[in-house]
Amino acid sequence: MLTILFDGIAYGMLLFVLACGLSVTLGLMNFVNLAHGAFAMAGGYVTTILMNRYGVPFLATLPAAFLAPAVLGVALERTLYRQLYSRSHLDQVLFSIGLVFMAVAAVDYLMGSQPQLIVIPTWLQGRVDVTVAQVGIYRSFVIAVCAVLVVTLQLVLTRTRFGSQLRASVDDPRVARGLGINVSAIFATTFAVGSGLAGLGGALGAELVGLDPTFPIKFLLYFLIVVTVGGTSSLTGPFLASLILGVADIAGKYYVPAAGAFVIYSLMIVVLVFRPNGLFASAR
Repeated sequence: MLTILFDGIAYGMLLFVLACGLSVTLGLMNFVNLAHGAFAMAGGYVTTILMNRYGVPFLATLPAAFLAPAVLGVALERTLYRQLYSRSHLDQVLFSIGLVFMAVAAVDYLMGSQPQLIVIPTWLQGRVDVTVAQVGIYRSFVIAVCAVLVVTLQLVLTRTRFGSQLRASVDDPRVARGLGINVSAIFATTFAVGSGLAGLGGALGAELVGLDPTFPIKFLLYFLIVVTVGGTSSLTGPFLASLILGVADIAGKYYVPAAGAFVIYSLMIVVLVFRPNGLFASAR
């Protein structure tokens, strides 16, 4: 039981890192970016290419897995996304889902449809016995990295000048510009960080959840469930929702394998019935 709980927490942490960029763009910027999974896929492929073709050590690929999607995010935000900030959510959904299918087709053409495999360092492989549970070393590493990212991101958004400027830019861009805030740069930076975190999550998750050209489509629903269950008023809600969903998904697949992922779908429906704005949404 404790082993399942630990694996579920690791999976939940990974889900949060993958989905937190969507939480920021949807919750703070009010922009629906369903192409978020494509940035995660980009980070995963950066890691697999650097490792399998060029022999770069796993840990050394992680900064590149963050930077490459971040640069891509800035480029798309400067050229395409910024044109849609004032458009309806339907326009944003249709545009971003179109980018998803374009990304899937491009990766399938360039890299092939086969799953990508990576070999993590030997010191990250295997499990160790801790009291009454077996703890995966790589999952422990994922939890540690994700925990640092969660704390850092929360501090940046709530305790720094940048976080204040971001909230001001979202609440009233005209007033923010009048106060001397570079709203355009704030939004570009936010997109870059969100895209980079997705890419880092894709790199960390390549060994745990697999990686192929359909990754953005397969995990898009998981990203949306995290945001839906956790709400979009803060990052705390999606973080706690990711942990709950991660544990529920792993436990459900272990105890009732015939139901598969139906467990978390049922959980989402129950939450939406009683808390339409999310389980941890602020009262209004």
